[in-house]
Amino acid sequence: MYDEFITYVATCIIVSIGLPLTLVAIYAVYCQVRKDHVAPIYIINLLISDLVQLCCLLVLVIELKDWKKRQIAYLTHDYGVGVSVGFMVCVALERYLVIACPLWYRFKRTIKISVGVSVLVWVLPLVVLLTFYFWVKFNVAVTIYSAFLLLPFPLFIFFLAGTLKALSATVSVPSDEKRRIVGILVLVLLIYTLLFLPRIIFFLTRSNMYNRTFDNVSFMFVKLSPLADLAFYVFLRKGIIDKLLASVCCCKIDSNDESSSAV
Repeated sequence: MYDEFITYVATCIIVSIGLPLTLVAIYAVYCQVRKDHVAPIYIINLLISDLVQLCCLLVLVIELKDWKKRQIAYLTHDYGVGVSVGFMVCVALERYLVIACPLWYRFKRTIKISVGVSVLVWVLPLVVLLTFYFWVKFNVAVTIYSAFLLLPFPLFIFFLAGTLKALSATVSVPSDEKRRIVGILVLVLLIYTLLFLPRIIFFLTRSNMYNRTFDNVSFMFVKLSPLADLAFYVFLRKGIIDKLLASVCCCKIDSNDESSSAV
């Protein structure tokens, strides 16, 4: 009972903070699109999927007794999580292509392709979720959907490793943009690993299915993901984040110089 109260209060705090901040972030990114004539379509869609999750959490907070509404809210929230992970893949892939294939990215990237990929990301989790939800048992459906959400994990590692490998050979991308790209890829991997992966492990490992503490903690991590995704907007802003990343890189270079001189 005490754990349920803590979970309820934490969810209320997440919703009360996340909803207004996500709306502000979506509007700010939209304004940046108009100002810079750049379309961070995947990040906008990522924030919209976070908005879907927060609205579902709001329903779970308000509707404490209506189980039918809560069941729909849980299902929609799982759908929002799948869409969110999908757009994290899109963001990571796009940043990887900027470094690894800059010419291809510059000439082949179009708004039509971005919109088409966005539509696919919104549709695919819905098809997977509804197909298995209505045709197989609940435990099996959850396991299959969790395995589906686990697929991007090696991709995130590959995008980050490939970007770091190709970083020195890329001369067409400014150094501050390189730092911002690496920062976004690290952020994607951290959010996925810390906030989504525990929940996926919970559903894939049957021995943990009846572990109430692991259930509550892993679900709370997923609830925190919309707040963590707000950091993507920070990485889109030039200025403060560039100074921060530059200082981090300078500290790393200084430490390497000190170690090499000591040797």
